[in-house]
Amino acid sequence: MNKTKKGGGALGFNTLLGIPTEIGYVLAGAMAILVFVVKNAKNAMDAVAKIMGGIMIVVILVVIFVVQPPVGDALKNTFVPETGVSPLFSAILTLMGGTVGGYITFSGAHRLIDAQITGQDNVKEISKSSVTGIGIATLVRVMLFLAVLGVVSKGLISGADLSASGNPAADAFRAGAGELGYRFAGMVLLCAAITSIIGAAYTSVSFLKTFSKSIEAHENGWIIGFIAVSTVIMLVLGQPATLLVLAGAFNGLILPITLGVCLVGGNSKKIMPQNYKHPIALTVLGVVVVVLAAYLGIPAFVKNVAGLF
Repeated sequence: MNKTKKGGGALGFNTLLGIPTEIGYVLAGAMAILVFVVKNAKNAMDAVAKIMGGIMIVVILVVIFVVQPPVGDALKNTFVPETGVSPLFSAILTLMGGTVGGYITFSGAHRLIDAQITGQDNVKEISKSSVTGIGIATLVRVMLFLAVLGVVSKGLISGADLSASGNPAADAFRAGAGELGYRFAGMVLLCAAITSIIGAAYTSVSFLKTFSKSIEAHENGWIIGFIAVSTVIMLVLGQPATLLVLAGAFNGLILPITLGVCLVGGNSKKIMPQNYKHPIALTVLGVVVVVLAAYLGIPAFVKNVAGLF
């Protein structure tokens, strides 16, 4: 899925600076590679993620302030949708997959392991990191939704036009906040893409290094190579907006598998310490999410794929 992140980077560069998407793929890959060229690559990775995340939140807040979305209606329909829940399954699964599916499920855990923050003595810090991570990811998505809702609810652009757009987020921001809003959308896309490229490449190689000491010894080199190969693939395939939607739908299928594996591991006495007992409530809730995600994931994926071709 790393190549889909470069699709976001290409859209970001194109929206922000008018750079052709083909050049945007290369620039996005090069920016991510630079992070792993520096001496303390993992510290740099953490710093870049924090800075880019902060920029995203500030930029989206500015757009929300300009378009002034109907927050009350949004809150009401979150719990009691006017259309019912069934028509929203596809969108919910795509968003959920993009938020906690794919590499995202593992990236934070891998970074904590590399930093040697493991074991029962560090449960509080691990829990804090996981809750903070999912909290920020959720906040950004809610804010993006409100920004687009404000534009659509005022009739500045229709939902059909956004669906047909090759760059829906940017077109929504432009409709709501003019040319400056359009450039802001480019900044949001670019920040999201760079942090995702870094996270996806790092996590993918962190899986591979468990199978080979050689990969572990040259981890940064493998990450750089992974990003470079993904960039070339993206140059060949193109279609960044299509790939971003497809990635979210596909990640909706990955989520029940990864969560299911984590639940099995968390309740396995062969894996966990003998004195560890996974909370029953979390296990039950986890099983419910796995079943629902698996049940809804396949038709949502099929619908998203069919809608792209």
